[in-house]
Amino acid sequence: MTGPATLGIDFGTSNSAAGIAVAGRPYLIDLEPGEQTLPTAVFFEDDGQKMDIGRRATRALINGEEGRFMRALKSVLGTSLMHEERRIQGRRMTFVHIVARFLAELKTRAEAATGQTYTNALSGRPVRFHSADDARNARAEDDLRACYLAAGFEDVRFMFEPEAALRATPPAPGLGLIVDIGGGTSDFTAFDQNANGSTDILASHGVRVGGTDFDRRLSIDHVMPELGRGSLISNTMGPDALPAPARVFNDLATWAMIPFLYTPETRRLAADLARQAVEPQKLARLVTVLEEELGHDLAFAVERGKISVNAGEAARVALNMVERGLSVPLNDQDLRAGLSDAMDDIARTARETLDQAGIAPDRVDRIVLVGGSSLMHAVQDCVHRVCPRARIESGKALTGVADGLALAADSAFG
Repeated sequence: MTGPATLGIDFGTSNSAAGIAVAGRPYLIDLEPGEQTLPTAVFFEDDGQKMDIGRRATRALINGEEGRFMRALKSVLGTSLMHEERRIQGRRMTFVHIVARFLAELKTRAEAATGQTYTNALSGRPVRFHSADDARNARAEDDLRACYLAAGFEDVRFMFEPEAALRATPPAPGLGLIVDIGGGTSDFTAFDQNANGSTDILASHGVRVGGTDFDRRLSIDHVMPELGRGSLISNTMGPDALPAPARVFNDLATWAMIPFLYTPETRRLAADLARQAVEPQKLARLVTVLEEELGHDLAFAVERGKISVNAGEAARVALNMVERGLSVPLNDQDLRAGLSDAMDDIARTARETLDQAGIAPDRVDRIVLVGGSSLMHAVQDCVHRVCPRARIESGKALTGVADGLALAADSAFG
């Protein structure tokens, strides 16, 4: 296959994809056999120099292989953690190195699959990496640019993810709103189309809330109490017991922070808390999670529970990896209560987008849902309340951004 020298890349918090335009249509490249999406995850083997990515990385974690698993790498962009060195496989690495290696492997696979060398990249990016901090937003794009260049691309340009999704949206006359709910951010583009498919982008906006935040809230509310969150700790300096420090539980519920908890200091803290706890059994579970590095196993269990409840099934979040027979129930009421703050943020940002575009919410003709988290019923109900007259479309929810980047890559450097 011959094609453009520019590769469209959707580097996502949870999943990534790559594509090009072929005869004016998006062609998403299989980055794994039979799979157009690649989990944005890495696994470093303890006893070698190999780094696995995607589903192989997740399998290594599930199979209990010795090593370090990381997910939600995109969430670190623009933060101080991005440039902090840590020792992995006997070498000092930063997240710039880690993300660059992931992108380099993605590039290698795309080139092998298409027989084309890609010198440039058109990358999607959130409208706002960080909701209200312009300096951190600029740093996040600078960080991502550095990762692409370190991965072997000669140049990279960026496109807002909801605007990319609009490129791949079948045209229909009227006013519309792209609602892109990803793993780490929620992004919106208001647009106007005529009968010929000509499109005007009226406004784009975003907020740092996404599917991993949904997981975090559910974990904090339902799983972390079983590990001692909220439990009382005897106060050696006085008569009153105090609640266990919240930070370790909050970090354990946060995908991007889990790898940083497996330190001697955090393990000593957990052991001290367990010795002084009014409910020592719960804090002993925290010790087990940290000693056996089960944080990501917990996070995957919560994610599975969330997906099951959204599918209409009664669910229990299985925590057998921590303690035999341990589980917590999760139902639709729990899910909606846990996501209520996030839904408020999404609704507010959608309204702000429409306000910037000069569109009253009841004038919106259609809402186009993009991103895996947009398939949550709570999200769909939320945006329907914002735009009650709009029809809701979700035909390209999982590939819309990648399709749009593939189409736009052809002319990105032209």
